Amino acid sequence: MDKTARAVALGSFDGMHKGHKAVIACALSYKERGLVPCALLFTSHPLLSLTGKAPQEILQPSLRDRLLENMGVEEKFTEFENIKNMTPREFFTQILIDSLGAGALCCGEDYRFGKGGTGDVNTLKDLCGEYGVALTVAPTVMYQGQPVSSTRIRAAVMQGDIPAANDMLGRPFGYEAIVKHGHRRGHLIGAPTINQYFDGGFIVPKNGVYASSVIYGGTEYAGVTNIGLRPSFENEDLRSETCILGFYGDLYGENVQVNLFEYLRPEKPFPDIESLKTQIALDAEKSRKIFAKRGDGNV
Repeated sequence: MDKTARAVALGSFDGMHKGHKAVIACALSYKERGLVPCALLFTSHPLLSLTGKAPQEILQPSLRDRLLENMGVEEKFTEFENIKNMTPREFFTQILIDSLGAGALCCGEDYRFGKGGTGDVNTLKDLCGEYGVALTVAPTVMYQGQPVSSTRIRAAVMQGDIPAANDMLGRPFGYEAIVKHGHRRGHLIGAPTINQYFDGGFIVPKNGVYASSVIYGGTEYAGVTNIGLRPSFENEDLRSETCILGFYGDLYGENVQVNLFEYLRPEKPFPDIESLKTQIALDAEKSRKIFAKRGDGNV
């Protein structure tokens, strides 16, 4: 039987934004008391079980796992379907105490648990007091006068407001995917690109051109990313196409991470290749400047 004593972070952690990180930081603070920092995660979003439809992902599980690993946080998973009908006390005793060995709990001010969300922070305080479990409630993290939330981040990404999304995330919004073969048109115009497709269920940013970066082999490169249908060409499908500035190599079949920094312009058709090449050069110069001024906080 697992006898590990843990400091358990509670929440959805579906975006690992600043609000989620505040809760994680509370769990990490218990490490000096001998407790293992842990995040309780769901194998699928609770809304999938409750409503039949999960919200679009703003963070792929692989990147979430990497973030938590880099923070030194253990992951424990549970099926929401298995706990959704538990009373607050049943969830507390069976999952948090018996299964996870919680010596401390950390959550946000709006945390709800138990069947129908009937348990709140006050319920948790009472149960923790009864069982001698420490509790830390992380203050709500605000952005422009409202709480940071995954819902707000989704809206910002869909509107192309990447700086707002990144501010709320506390890191660049990004995604990783296998590089697929394209038509090699980028090579023909002197701007080779990598083609990637979005996972089903992952949010697709507003169509257009973005200042971006690409992380590969432990190195980060400035980039220019076009998301959409590439209107200068016919019969294209939705994709992320990134020109990696200053990188020369074959990435076909590689899993590559792209981070977005700023929306540069909408997609538009060009009358000829020369016009397209001129615009690509302008986009690249803007992206280089934005990349040079970026902050830290990569996934």
